[in-house]
Amino acid sequence: MTSFGVAAPSSLRLLENPRFLSATPPPSPNPHLSFNPNNPSFSFSCYCSSSSSPSFSPPITAAAPPSPSGPPVAKKRVRYRKLHPGESKGIVEEMRFVAMRLRSTPTGGDVRAEGEGELEPGGVRDTWQPSMEGFLKYLVDSKLVFHTVERIVDESTDVAYVYFRRTGLERSASLSKDLEWFRQQDIVIPEPSSPGTTYSTYLKELAERSAPSFLCHLYNIYFAHISGGQVIGKKVCEKLLEGKELEFYKWDGNAQELLKDVRENLNELGQHWTRDEKNRCLREAAKSFRFSGQIVRLIIL
Repeated sequence: MTSFGVAAPSSLRLLENPRFLSATPPPSPNPHLSFNPNNPSFSFSCYCSSSSSPSFSPPITAAAPPSPSGPPVAKKRVRYRKLHPGESKGIVEEMRFVAMRLRSTPTGGDVRAEGEGELEPGGVRDTWQPSMEGFLKYLVDSKLVFHTVERIVDESTDVAYVYFRRTGLERSASLSKDLEWFRQQDIVIPEPSSPGTTYSTYLKELAERSAPSFLCHLYNIYFAHISGGQVIGKKVCEKLLEGKELEFYKWDGNAQELLKDVRENLNELGQHWTRDEKNRCLREAAKSFRFSGQIVRLIIL
């Protein structure tokens, strides 16, 4: 029998030295070695006799060590952010909760009419008597604020403002008609006062910095006039103008339905805002209520 030693599958080297002749392949020196045909560096031995073809023993490779077993890895607990009050319904609902909190504080800036001859500024009920001078200041400052909002929306190149053009809630043209009527009654129209000019300047600066924050002011200005403004205006007109209804309190269509369209557009845009933008918007909502409250208080000055 002749023994052949093979260094690689591609080259067979015949060992013709009689010392290497054996009848059977030598036992493996390591019983734990196993065959791995995918190992490119394996080697094997060939054994043959003079009367038979060579037979091959399988290549020998070391067995992989057993994988260590450790303690099970605990899954990290997922923490979900707590939603803001009203967040699931939209940014307008979030602002409503801000307004509710302001109404519950004495310095919230809320102004509401409650009953005959009563106004509630900042959560404190006062007996009040409107004056013609104060009411005119209120109308003049309101016209300045509405005109500022409408001009910003019409002239801005920000695509977000397109959804708030010609909503039917614009009031500057109606206020111009009302102030002209007062002039015809030989009543002197005052210049805009500090509350109106301050708010107008702030809105211009805010519109350049942040469209979401400015649009929250826009909605709250419209909302405040439709909700509480009508009640206050009606009582003032009964006392000072013998019940004459001003154009300021008239709309072409249902004011609540018009406001609903604005609310839906704002909620739709709010879905694309980051949480930080929404938080800034809520802070601006609180400022809007305070600015508007300062203008309404002009009526009782």
